[in-house]
Amino acid sequence: MTATTSPFRPIHAPTDAPARRLSGMLGGLGRWLGGGVLAVAALSAHAFDFETVAAKARQLSGAPYKPAPQNLPAELKDLSYERYREIEYKPERFAWRGARLPFEISFYHEGMVFDQPVRINEVVGNSVREFRFDPGAFNYGSHKVDAAKLKGLGFAGFRLLYPLNQGKRKDELASFLGASYFRALGKDQWYGLSARGLAVDTALNSGEEFPRFVEYWIERPSANDKQVTIYALMDSRRMSGAYRFVIKPGNETVMEVKSRLFLRENVTKLGLAPLTSMYLYGENQPTANADFRPEVHDSDGLSVQLGTGEWVWRPLVNPKRLLVTSFAATNPQGYGLMQRDRTFDNYQELGAWYERRPSGWVEPKGNWGSGRVELVQIPTPDETNDNIVAFWVPDNPPKPKQAFDYEYRLKWQKDGENLPPLSWVTQTRRGQGLTRKQDDTSFSLTVDFEGPAFKKLAEDARLDPVISADANGELLKTSVRRNEATGGWRMTLFMRRKDETKPVELRGYLRNGNTTLSETWSYIIPPG
Repeated sequence: MTATTSPFRPIHAPTDAPARRLSGMLGGLGRWLGGGVLAVAALSAHAFDFETVAAKARQLSGAPYKPAPQNLPAELKDLSYERYREIEYKPERFAWRGARLPFEISFYHEGMVFDQPVRINEVVGNSVREFRFDPGAFNYGSHKVDAAKLKGLGFAGFRLLYPLNQGKRKDELASFLGASYFRALGKDQWYGLSARGLAVDTALNSGEEFPRFVEYWIERPSANDKQVTIYALMDSRRMSGAYRFVIKPGNETVMEVKSRLFLRENVTKLGLAPLTSMYLYGENQPTANADFRPEVHDSDGLSVQLGTGEWVWRPLVNPKRLLVTSFAATNPQGYGLMQRDRTFDNYQELGAWYERRPSGWVEPKGNWGSGRVELVQIPTPDETNDNIVAFWVPDNPPKPKQAFDYEYRLKWQKDGENLPPLSWVTQTRRGQGLTRKQDDTSFSLTVDFEGPAFKKLAEDARLDPVISADANGELLKTSVRRNEATGGWRMTLFMRRKDETKPVELRGYLRNGNTTLSETWSYIIPPG
């Protein structure tokens, strides 16, 4: 399995941002006032809602899958990233611009890997109007294109704009582009991880299936609305589905997601509410190459709140081979790929702003039953690939022809992100072994915890580190001490791996007497 190139980049990103951030560079923009890009209204006696899309998904599932045609001319299909980003939509053509609405819409042009059109509609009351592709709305830069060849194309996706940061100036809020990928921003955030509608057979030898959002409906907001609603129709070889996204922008942007799936055939692994991110290296796995950047990652760990209430933190790694791990749970309370490190000095890359990348936190609504939170970590040689995936795998997936409903809340966070109530891991660092000699095969791991639980401790309090290793790890020494620099506590362990070709799984937490004071640190050391 290979890592995937991310298509997103924020609208106000600098020109030297990594190539995988290209969502903000491109777009086809419709406009409600003038321009003639909206199709004639399709009137209905019934209000358009989630059930309307669900009926379409059910109907699709009853027929053989028909992939969308790949209709790109060669001059657009063979574009490099740099050439693709030259295609820009004229700002005066943004949908809803001039209508004094809180949101605006920009549409993406087909090109490069985005070679299948999606249909995008506006919902106004009981009316549905299609935004029509118009090549005249784009600036093509240095491209010499024949407009006549482009008239049969469509949009590749869209993005929403909203005044997140500076007064009335509209910034990019959310973007939907490629397969079922989407992402969003809160205030003072910079694009990092993304989400997907569904993950199917991820990390299996049979190969992954990528369902597509093939049609969208965007409800036209009123002048005072603080949220916007999007419906999406998904289709793929083995399933179809209906989605509703209610997007609420703010310091943390929140998406209320509702989905109904219909399977045509059984799938081996169904991944719900997937998150996709990038981890190249960090304090727990420093780079061996000369690089001025101490850390490069969109996320630094997987956080899970189990149904029992226990919080677990698994630092991410960039393994040499595919690494798949999971946490079994019943009715999980939440999980997310988090960026806990918010200090610029630990990244040092101007323009990339890794310290501003959002954390993505999934909160299931209702009971999701038994299953597992699965973490897939894929080797990557550089930061241009998304190599981290996390999702929920139910033990009892739907059967073909059965409707399968689930809902969740997805938070895009920076300040005030979801953390355990007692204390949490702030860093994991690997060091030398017990003797610090060249022939010493042991090594150390240092784990720092911070949180409100420590503020209540007496000055002479003694904590115990509760640490365990699987059969491939030999613990040699453990200790814990107060960290006067941070006000937290530091847990240190020395260990040796028995078989370098196999991973080691470690778990640890802090305890004061019989009282647990921290989340559980759960670390995987990948094979050497």
